[in-house]
Amino acid sequence: MLLPMLISAQGSTILFWGDSITDGGWGRSGGSMASAEERNHTDLNHLYGHSYMLLAASELESRYPERGYQCFNRGISGYTLSDLTARWEKDVEALRPDVLSILVGTNDVARYLQGKQSAPFDIAGWEEAYRTLLRRARTLNPAMKIILGTPFVAHTGRLATTHDYEQRVQLIAACSEAVRRLAKEFDAEVVDYERLFAQLTTRYEVAGEHWIWDGIHPTAAGHRRMADLWLKTFRKF
Repeated sequence: MLLPMLISAQGSTILFWGDSITDGGWGRSGGSMASAEERNHTDLNHLYGHSYMLLAASELESRYPERGYQCFNRGISGYTLSDLTARWEKDVEALRPDVLSILVGTNDVARYLQGKQSAPFDIAGWEEAYRTLLRRARTLNPAMKIILGTPFVAHTGRLATTHDYEQRVQLIAACSEAVRRLAKEFDAEVVDYERLFAQLTTRYEVAGEHWIWDGIHPTAAGHRRMADLWLKTFRKF
């Protein structure tokens, strides 16, 4: 009874795309913004980095070796939505994934807050740029499974002392809402990391730093919870 499912899943290519949270130093990047072409693709000890991507990929590849999953990390530290768009041909078209998982937004907000802020954050423009990217994905492969992660932030580490933290929270929330809308529009699945970390940082009798050490980047415990949620979402397929 399981045979048809196993055959259909054989050789599925899964692409994890995003910023430093996905990156995890894959390909011996040393935490730099080195492009995929500049990274080491032959050292299999470091090919996936050390983020939730490693945990999710290792689960799929070890538990279902017969399905032939091929996982790729193309997260790059510091990347924004526009950076992903610029990498479309080299990262997405080149790999033609069956499953595309995207997590982006925190650097868009960070760069805005670091600027002069002469105008409000263009959330409508950000959402439209994301929509354009997803249209390209659907054109490339109408059957592509798409997973969209919501960006997140926590009142921990260095962000806990910044003067613009509340504004950052509001902008991240706006981006997350845009992601949820786009998921419905493109028949994609949402991995709601924003809600996940909001729950984790309030539910347990431990400091928020247990989950996110600097307000942006998860700890090992945080990445484990991200991977668990991602895998739960992936299994819906």
